[in-house]
Amino acid sequence: MRKVEGIIFDWAGTTVDFGCFAPVNVFIDIFKNAGIEVTMAEAREPMGMLKIDHIRAMLSMPRISALWREKYGRSFNEQDVERLYGEFESALMSSLIEYTDPLPEVLETVEVLRSQGLKIGSTTGYTETMMEVVVPNALKKGYKPDFYITPDGTNSLGRPYPYMIYRNMEALKLSASWKVVKVGDTVSDIREAVNAGVWSVGVVIGSSEMGLSLDEYHALSEVEQAEVITKTQEIFLRNGADFTINSMSELPLLIEKIDLLISEDKLPSKWLSMK
Repeated sequence: MRKVEGIIFDWAGTTVDFGCFAPVNVFIDIFKNAGIEVTMAEAREPMGMLKIDHIRAMLSMPRISALWREKYGRSFNEQDVERLYGEFESALMSSLIEYTDPLPEVLETVEVLRSQGLKIGSTTGYTETMMEVVVPNALKKGYKPDFYITPDGTNSLGRPYPYMIYRNMEALKLSASWKVVKVGDTVSDIREAVNAGVWSVGVVIGSSEMGLSLDEYHALSEVEQAEVITKTQEIFLRNGADFTINSMSELPLLIEKIDLLISEDKLPSKWLSMK
């Protein structure tokens, strides 16, 4: 059948934890504890990656790297990465349960998608240990995908590698990459989807890329909301997204559009760029 068979969601910032604040606050804190003041934008830039890779990416940023050399008289090394990651994991685990509320419209949208026969998978930048907190607490609040996998299940090869998506396809018996849609809230999600050759969708409101809490978003004027939505959409599209949606309620209609494209022998952007 020439239509979408499955949707693969990200977790934090996409289906739970509006604004993806659980990890970003901890990244800022662990660097502060190390004597390095990082910005919210710097902490968010690698979001979606395996968390130890995220720390490594932050330390490699020119400004942070220069501050590190200034403070410690040398470049960072893997011992530094591992020490910061140990602090990150400990701090995150102590607060993670508080960031498992489903985003608005997620539960209703997943119900609609399942009623249409679609399978629901998921990938994440969290480790298996972290997901042992997130998964059962999200379930208590009504959210449960058919399958999830962490980078622990792909030999620590997380985003932007495509392997977590491939494991979803195998587990859910999805027959072809062009019959799969990946939905995420970070550039890493988009790149993961592009590398896997699936349809890539960036969700804007509540995303880590937008970087606002629910209260902060609602405090904006309509003009300001439109501006931040447009800015986030442009970032996703510039990094290879096939589509963007403002919120989850738009996804079922988008799936119908993708079904139509598939019926017309259209492919995700990766395949088009290879022709």
